[in-house]
Amino acid sequence: MLFSLRHWSRRLIARLPSAIPSSCAICGIHDNSAICSRCRTQFFSQPKHRCRQCAIPLPNKPAGTAAKCGECLSRPPSFDATIVASDYAPPIDRLVLALKFGNQLALAPLFARILRDALLDERQLPLPMLLTAVPLGTRRLAERGFNQALEIGRPLSRALGIALDPHLVARLRDTQAQTLLHPDERHQNIRHAFVVPDGAVARIHGMHIGVVDDVITTGETLNELAATLKRFGAERVTNFVFARTLQK
Repeated sequence: MLFSLRHWSRRLIARLPSAIPSSCAICGIHDNSAICSRCRTQFFSQPKHRCRQCAIPLPNKPAGTAAKCGECLSRPPSFDATIVASDYAPPIDRLVLALKFGNQLALAPLFARILRDALLDERQLPLPMLLTAVPLGTRRLAERGFNQALEIGRPLSRALGIALDPHLVARLRDTQAQTLLHPDERHQNIRHAFVVPDGAVARIHGMHIGVVDDVITTGETLNELAATLKRFGAERVTNFVFARTLQK
């Protein structure tokens, strides 16, 4: 199943324009920007009301209204807030697949710029003191050759002027891909998957940590990571994620 997913994603990636930023990464028209003004307006510049904690879209609420979804009210996650740039839906999903499976690392700075703009729109949220990225397991890192969350985190760190610590959290074991599991299995799959190395404990205590990732689906991975950070003394955890799936 994993092979078929990658094969399918590479077929989508092949349709993407290869020239960045001489053509728009979404529609392919010639433009001086990585994303043309029309696509930026259509996919990234229309405010959407979201749960301030998990970023799931909330219907029938005006943009800018602070609120939480029913799931976060009944079962609060360990993270405190989530910033996303867009929904994980066509054609944005093709950009994510191009970075993750197509080695189009030039997209990472683009994701970071769009995430920075999304954060600037959320003026009421405090900035984190330190950034980190969701770590990959050793096997998946060896297969892919890079950590897409870290590739986004590096330019985001520079854009925000906030230090990035890629060694703040370590993954204890390789887990199955969350997207291949039933929602009921995802919590158990990721449980106790992270640890804070001894040398990083002092850098976490009392800090507001920002965690960077490419996609949030159920939030189980980010929840487990936030819980780990808070067990080791983090005061607040905010997620910075490029895309949010529409179902929770």
